[in-house]
Amino acid sequence: MARDFVITADGGSRGNPGPAAYGATVSENGVLLAELYDTLGIASNNVAEYSGLIAGLKKAHELDPEATIHVKMDSKLVVEQMSGRWQVKHPAMRELAKEARSVHKMELITFQWIPREENSHADRLANKALDGGVQSTSKPVLNKLTERLVGEEVPTTIWFVRHGETTLTPTRRFSGIGPMNPPLTETGIAQAQAVAKEIAARKPDVLIASPIQRTTQTAQEVAAASGLEINFDDIWVECDFGYWEGLTPTEVKEKHPEDWTNWLASTTHRPGDGESYAEVYSRIEAGINDLVERYPHKKICVVTHNIVIRAIASHAMEAPLESMYHVDILPCSITTVAVWPSDGLRALKSLSERAVAK
Repeated sequence: MARDFVITADGGSRGNPGPAAYGATVSENGVLLAELYDTLGIASNNVAEYSGLIAGLKKAHELDPEATIHVKMDSKLVVEQMSGRWQVKHPAMRELAKEARSVHKMELITFQWIPREENSHADRLANKALDGGVQSTSKPVLNKLTERLVGEEVPTTIWFVRHGETTLTPTRRFSGIGPMNPPLTETGIAQAQAVAKEIAARKPDVLIASPIQRTTQTAQEVAAASGLEINFDDIWVECDFGYWEGLTPTEVKEKHPEDWTNWLASTTHRPGDGESYAEVYSRIEAGINDLVERYPHKKICVVTHNIVIRAIASHAMEAPLESMYHVDILPCSITTVAVWPSDGLRALKSLSERAVAK
């Protein structure tokens, strides 16, 4: 059965023409499959945009030459030309349009114009390439991060706080978004009060929380200590563990051995028919982009969950998604991420930093 991909693509030129680069993503059912970006030398914005489209189409074709593809771009020119509604008059554009049409069966591709703010992922990748983050090497990215850390731009600072201990935490039972919805224990409340004092001392501008009971209770302590109003957002809920909910790892291995093995082998496997790590990763990518767009240069506290913060840590370090299996987050600990709004560059500044009750 053929697959169904979504491509987002963008490109930019600093000078038009000037130093240019493209960025593109390929996803399937909301799961990010590929990020593509590279520099192009001296070129125009339109050449860069077409280059992003071609890179995305080539990757999608490589994954499945019979797949249907839905392309989303904020370039009205490229979308209208590729849809056949506008003529391609410029000689260079004609060659690029011809190449784009040759990559994949055109009858399997649809094109949609989207506002620029909905294309932030591809735009960020293009800027990443322009700033030195070529995919073939990580050294320029590290140099750019050094510039940011010592530069003048104030980043958006996000403190991700895991909720306090619940009745399921001591036995490490899977606790997602299921009906058990466990409350904090007395220990968990004490942990929440301790982290609330620490967060309040850092003077956040905004308080956001997952609406599940354990995060709500933790956020209420932060709100009481900081004087901030809680903004609830479903995007920060925990991974859905489906029918694993409430089971220990040992119980899952005994009752659902194939499911367990598949989960450990692939970040796209859905535990208990719930939500895969790849889906969590894609969800928090959108969540972080939204925070930075809404609150640039602000200090934000987000009260959320273990798996979500593990995905955030992997995301900030641009580590393989499998690295999530090698991270654990303590109850009511603080993980700090800085994001520079001008280009979306991210830095993990602390991981699972424990607040001590006083």
